Amino acid sequence: MKAPPGYEKKFADFIKLCSEAKAKGANQVTVAYPWVLGDNFEELVESLSRLADAGLLLNIAARKDWPGQN
Repeated sequence: MKAPPGYEKKFADFIKLCSEAKAKGANQVTVAYPWVLGDNFEELVESLSRLADAGLLLNIAARKDWPGQN
C-alpha cells in the first residue's frame, strides 16, 4: 500500500517521533491527540502501519487532557 499523497510532509513530525523512538530502543510512543495520526482513513492506516513496522506500541493521552475538554 502506498502512502497517501503528501503524507510524508504532512506527518513529518510523527514520522520523526517513530524513527527516534525506534533508534533509542523505545517500545512505545505517546501522542497527545488521536488526530495526529491522520485526518482520514488512509492517513490513519498509514500511521498505524508505520507504528507496526517499527514495532512500536501506541498510547494516546486521555480525552480529559485534550483542549476544550476541561
